[in-house]
Amino acid sequence: MNGIVSPEHHRKLFKRTLIVIVISQMFGGAGLAAGITVGALLAQEMLGTDSYAGVPVALFTLGSAVAALMVGRLSQRYSRRAGLVTGFMTGGIGAIGIVFAAIYSNIVLLFASLLVYGVGTATNLQARYAGTDLALPHQRATAISIAMVSTTFGAVAGPNLVEVMGEFAVSIGVPALAGPFILGAVAYILAGLVLFLFLRPDPLVLAKEIAAASQQAINRDNAQVHTHAAGINKRAVAIGATVMVVTQLTMVAIMTMTPIHMMHHGHGLSDVGLVIGIHVGAMYLPSLITGILVDRLGRTAIIVAAGITLLTSGVLAALAPPDSLPLLIAALALLGLGWNFGLISGTALIVDGTETSTRAKTQGSVDVLVALAGASGGVVSGVVAAHYSFGTLSFIGGLLSLVLIPAVIGLKRKRNNFNNGL
Repeated sequence: MNGIVSPEHHRKLFKRTLIVIVISQMFGGAGLAAGITVGALLAQEMLGTDSYAGVPVALFTLGSAVAALMVGRLSQRYSRRAGLVTGFMTGGIGAIGIVFAAIYSNIVLLFASLLVYGVGTATNLQARYAGTDLALPHQRATAISIAMVSTTFGAVAGPNLVEVMGEFAVSIGVPALAGPFILGAVAYILAGLVLFLFLRPDPLVLAKEIAAASQQAINRDNAQVHTHAAGINKRAVAIGATVMVVTQLTMVAIMTMTPIHMMHHGHGLSDVGLVIGIHVGAMYLPSLITGILVDRLGRTAIIVAAGITLLTSGVLAALAPPDSLPLLIAALALLGLGWNFGLISGTALIVDGTETSTRAKTQGSVDVLVALAGASGGVVSGVVAAHYSFGTLSFIGGLLSLVLIPAVIGLKRKRNNFNNGL
């Protein structure tokens, strides 16, 4: 294509891209859910201690940090398709490695495979950007939400298939806790195949061509427009990165230790699967409504809502009786919802603040910070819960989320002479 696309054709390509992303994210969500649900339990079983139960989440989020940079750079240099397909296929290989590590009780292989598995986690999140490449400015948050809500189908099904996959694993001579990773391997590979076969034309490549053509058409005013946009870009990226880092850290810290906390107080795997399934559903299912709210009410309003929701979740998790399944469900559902608010509003700011010439590279770099925050949350969660309590961990996580409110309001007041959709 030469970058000259009629409005009608543009709309059709945008819709086609979203459909392909939706299908791939259904599979990607199932792959993502395996590590969330039983990663900590598998480590606890193989290591024989709770203190390092947060290591699996830390490892696959650390792997996702490296992968976010890799996928972002591959996408920027070649295409979205190249970056996302490589990421999902690599994540599938990592899931297969975890299964073999469980079979042979090999801790070194487990840790190495968790790092590789994390590539799929990063790719699953990076796919949300692909939906925005051809979106108009007022469609961006909605496009992000469509990509994320489709993840719900696989992400909710995954945790609720823990027992089924465990029984299947045992029937073929594999430890029960490795069962969900069998599902994860298949899901990630299928997600990669869908993108490889159907993500054509590539949305990022086409967006670059459209931007280049548009820039030529307004060449006379280009210097003025670029100077103004650059000032806005730094601010939007800074706020967006801060929002996503804080929400990721809070969410991962509390979520990681919830299965361990539940198992210690008499809950079975089915209860754990139910709670985590609802949590993951709350992370993704509200996305469509969240995206519309972000586009209509502005980024700041939803960021503030994220901080309040995460605080409520942390306090509720801290105060809930350990044997109360309904209250644990409510706490983890709010945790997922707060993360959803923060991720979509933060992502929208990142897209607002980038241009096609550097967009994928910048998005990957920001997601590195998000993944590192998740890795830190995973490591610290096990230590805090083991030495203090799950309640203490949850309360600290809730308080941390309040950083979002003064951060976004302070930055908004500091530079209120610009209007960038906040």
